[in-house]
Amino acid sequence: MPNDFEISYKQEVVRKSIHMVSLSIPIVYSFITKELALSILIPMTILSIIIDFASRKKSKFREFFHKIFGKILRPHEFYDVFTLNGATWVLISAVVCIIIFPKTLVVTGFSILIISDISSALIGRKFGKHPLFVRKSWEGTSAFWISAILVIIVIGNLLSAPWTFYFFGVIAAFVGGIAEAASTMLKMDDNLSIPLSIGIVLWAGEFISVNYFHLSYINLLM
Repeated sequence: MPNDFEISYKQEVVRKSIHMVSLSIPIVYSFITKELALSILIPMTILSIIIDFASRKKSKFREFFHKIFGKILRPHEFYDVFTLNGATWVLISAVVCIIIFPKTLVVTGFSILIISDISSALIGRKFGKHPLFVRKSWEGTSAFWISAILVIIVIGNLLSAPWTFYFFGVIAAFVGGIAEAASTMLKMDDNLSIPLSIGIVLWAGEFISVNYFHLSYINLLM
């Protein structure tokens, strides 16, 4: 839900447009190995963390950084010395998820993170009237669920996935939406909570799918 402590809607659109660039992570990862992906993302993550902390100290670099990105930074990213910004959390999340999950789950979870988080933010900020948890709305979360299900359908079709992928994908989309809506209350960045929760649900679904229906979707991307 909008409040006086958020950036403007126009700035939100700019921020989410930049966020869309992160969709390159699951797309590129679909075609490269885990080792190559980590060799690229880990140095990028370290550099992003260094830049993040350097931008909080009074210096010429901080002035330059805020001149470029200041209008799209959220208040806690601007003032809190110990809080990382969203872009850094995206990179941290990518590294963590790639280390933990099989590729199919990473690509699915991260695609939902980017597309559905954007949908939730823009719809929620524009049309959100009914509060959900802290600073979220039912309208925004509904946009998350709808877009996440569409992502599941698209990825499932591209990978010729079994019906169990769609079934557990819808459940994962619902859980991911709750994780996004509850992120402020749980004090966990949604760039991490969304793909982690989706990956866990899909992994649990794979266990049920294999043992009860003899169908697997976890290795559709190798």
